[in-house]
Amino acid sequence: MQKILLIDDNPDIGAMLDTVLGDMYAITKAYSGTEGLLQTQQQTFDLILLDRMLPGKNGEEVLHDLRQTLITPIIMLTALSDKDDIARLLMAGATDYVTKPFNIKELKARIIVALRQNTAPATHTVPVAVAFGPFTLAERDYTLHCQDQAVDLKKKEFDILKLLFQHPGQVFSKEALYAQVWHERYYGDENTINVHLTNLRKKLRQLDPHQEHIATVWGIGVKLV
Repeated sequence: MQKILLIDDNPDIGAMLDTVLGDMYAITKAYSGTEGLLQTQQQTFDLILLDRMLPGKNGEEVLHDLRQTLITPIIMLTALSDKDDIARLLMAGATDYVTKPFNIKELKARIIVALRQNTAPATHTVPVAVAFGPFTLAERDYTLHCQDQAVDLKKKEFDILKLLFQHPGQVFSKEALYAQVWHERYYGDENTINVHLTNLRKKLRQLDPHQEHIATVWGIGVKLV
């Protein structure tokens, strides 16, 4: 059963979701941003429902903190209807949003879609190629191809580039890259990440010298462009 974390200080919403979705998903409830962040450190979830208005640390701050280490789908629950505010939430890393008071059928549909998009097909066991722009990653031998050229990648370089290829344009903090690629908690060792990113930039430049494909977003992290 897929696991959903609800971060909302209104217990009525949690009770309603238990009634409507409890037979489909295992729902864990947190009533503050701090409690929600603690839950994500203790276990993994397939999706997070995050209220924008929370006591103490608000939903936007929690969203920022979650996106430092997680790529889990996050649906914001918000009373906002202003399109600029909603666009800001999406740019900050929200996967989707539902405005309050929300229609439970709409929320259910958005949950299903977010989970479907986050689930990789598992119908084959043959390594597949992952493409972005002129590049193709070949998992069978950890190589990066561009037209008739190719370079060899180390395993972690391959894993980093594959993650970026699968989420083009999304900004990843160094903490998030480390957590997703090394599957360990990040303890501030920037050198490991920096060395791998430097090597990847050099290898991408070998194949396409006219474009910088891994861009630094100052103060946040890196993204594929």
